[in-house]
Amino acid sequence: MDMRGQDRRRFLALTAAASATPLLTACGAGFGGDEKKSDGSAADDVTGSFDWKKAKGKTVKALLNKHPYTDALIADLKAFTSKTGIKVEYDVFPEDNYFDKLTVDLSSGRASYDVFMLGAYMVWQYGPPGWLEDLGPWMRNSSATGSEWDQADFFPNLLQADQWSLKAGAPLGQGGQYALPWGWETNVVAYNTEVFKKLGLKPAETFDELREISGAIKRRAPGAGFDGMYGVAVRGSRSWATIHPGFMTMYSRYGLKDFTVDGGKVKPAMNSPKAVAFTQDWAEMIKKGGPPSWTSYTWYQCSSDLGAKKAGMLFDADTAAYFQAVAGASPASGKIAFHPGPKGPDGSLATNMWIWSLGMNAKSKNKHAAWLFLQWATGKEHLRKAAIEGNHIDPVRKSVSQDGAYKDKMKDIPGFIETFETVVDQTKIQFTPQEQFFDATTSWAASLQEIYGGKNAKSVLNGLASDLASKVG
Repeated sequence: MDMRGQDRRRFLALTAAASATPLLTACGAGFGGDEKKSDGSAADDVTGSFDWKKAKGKTVKALLNKHPYTDALIADLKAFTSKTGIKVEYDVFPEDNYFDKLTVDLSSGRASYDVFMLGAYMVWQYGPPGWLEDLGPWMRNSSATGSEWDQADFFPNLLQADQWSLKAGAPLGQGGQYALPWGWETNVVAYNTEVFKKLGLKPAETFDELREISGAIKRRAPGAGFDGMYGVAVRGSRSWATIHPGFMTMYSRYGLKDFTVDGGKVKPAMNSPKAVAFTQDWAEMIKKGGPPSWTSYTWYQCSSDLGAKKAGMLFDADTAAYFQAVAGASPASGKIAFHPGPKGPDGSLATNMWIWSLGMNAKSKNKHAAWLFLQWATGKEHLRKAAIEGNHIDPVRKSVSQDGAYKDKMKDIPGFIETFETVVDQTKIQFTPQEQFFDATTSWAASLQEIYGGKNAKSVLNGLASDLASKVG
């Protein structure tokens, strides 16, 4: 669900070239700022009482990625048009070229699209060049935003994931709101209950236990009737997407950082002694309990292997397991349960996430209508319907997560609701915001492959840190 395994070199090249565009001044003071100041935002032009029909007759153009969330949105568009009188035209592209299309359009300044899907990490690419509208002034303007939108209903860590000051190394949750959370994924462990029962195993509570169980399954499962099964599916391809799910989650639970910020300079930290030791242990876990062709593994192979009973566990996005767990979806459906995954040495359940968000083009000529669309698409009514009738299985809103109909839908997936509620408040973007994110994490994945292949972890990670220091600082 997150550009998994796709070659992002084209995306990186396009963004790097386009980022030469002069930086535009960010609008808005962010949350907690002076509500009367928005630095000339188009939101200032919306006055009077709130009215869904204020932009009646307008057309909003949307660029969307092919995704279950998109399916739910499109299925409900008639409700939006009926509510607002606004027509929505949209293009849907598959993920392998979606972000290339979006990058080209934003960098051109043509504003072919008013609104679009993006991941929170893309805010670090698209925000500094001034391509994204700061939504903070719109959110604070009661003439533009109805009270029923209820900002406080969002899980706060999700709103913060799309809020940034545009300064490398600065923490999220400050500055402009450059997108709105729409659908997300937390990274946890899913496991095959059948093999766990036969082998007398329990879900791992520590990283040491996870490594031990992974190896045990690979050794013992074939003798218990699970031919060809290995222990744990985790991503391994040379892609940024290898770093962000299970690896970054466990790394963060150990209190480790990708970068540190010292005197305003961003410095690589993945070569600290503790980070080196952890990375070596992760690679050893894969050697002893992972898939044979791990270096080619994307989210698709990981998810498929869990469903095909080739993997005893999956440490990845909960959605990757969910779509194998639902009735009739795979040979393992009905035999997949969820668990928060191993805690860190101090009991930490810090968890990294992927979040699909919705943003507005800063060059849009139709911003009021676009804001009404974003407000509706992230509102309670649509998201409740999308969770219950569609597949927004990780709600971004607290009210939806507690809705009886949603819980009833998810009750047949063992441990899903309990796991979600255990980690939701500790799930956030664990990476340090900076524009070289995709390049840095792709290089990190390449280094992880080298360590898996037998190279010295300290030497490899020192080399990585040295290379990144000249690019990121």
